[in-house]
Amino acid sequence: MTGLFFTAPDGARLAYRDDTIGEDGPVILCLAGLTRTGRDFDYLMPHLPPARVIRPDYRGRGGSAWTGAETYTLPQEGKDALDLLDHLGIERAAILGTSRGGLIGMLLAATAKHRLTGLCLNDVGPEIARPGLDRISDYVGRNPAARTHAALAERLPANMPGFAGVPASRWLEEAERHYVETPDGLRINYDPELRRAFLAAFEGPPADLWPLFDATEGLPLALVRGANSDLLSPETVAEMRRRRPDMICADVPDRAHIPFLDEPESLAAIRAWMERLP
Repeated sequence: MTGLFFTAPDGARLAYRDDTIGEDGPVILCLAGLTRTGRDFDYLMPHLPPARVIRPDYRGRGGSAWTGAETYTLPQEGKDALDLLDHLGIERAAILGTSRGGLIGMLLAATAKHRLTGLCLNDVGPEIARPGLDRISDYVGRNPAARTHAALAERLPANMPGFAGVPASRWLEEAERHYVETPDGLRINYDPELRRAFLAAFEGPPADLWPLFDATEGLPLALVRGANSDLLSPETVAEMRRRRPDMICADVPDRAHIPFLDEPESLAAIRAWMERLP
């Protein structure tokens, strides 16, 4: 179901989607990437086993209210996720987290583990490679030069190195999902102040996120990685696997940051992870 909203305790009106696939499946809370929305998971939805799938738009993104750079933080977005579960009367859920969503998932594993039944990470881990951060800082909060969805779709293959075998129709879907076409050109579908929040979060020395990853102990855990990712290095993945040898892993060929999640390798990992969920 689309077009749903709830009001957070601070008064912010936040959007979400709530879909039930089949019967008797687990509750999956899908948390998107930094500038993305719940539609990040559109490609995955037709391929999922039975589940209840909840897909929020973070504050400042998509259909949710803009509440200012100071509120676009991992702790606030994690709290919003729990408030949404409370609003829906859901005690526990498994998190499928893409990029920033995976960081939120690890944070919740450390601070509210009793609310989680599992965690699947899409191309993110407790160490974030600098090249990926630099690439994101180049575009976050800025409107693209292309003036139409079609024009942007033509440019995306060159702008997204590390992806191969992606049909033109998929690039057009990406352009339409994440940008608004206006008479003045394309506009981002999120608060430009997210740029200030993003840059502030990575000032100074990097935070040690390994304790957050270690907090996932005992939860069914999976990792999907783009084989050409510039955000999640093979060395970080190796350490993650050393600490969690039971972690389900998929390396998706011809994908960088981030896999679309409908690739065969992604689907196999997600389905295997869902089979482990209570």
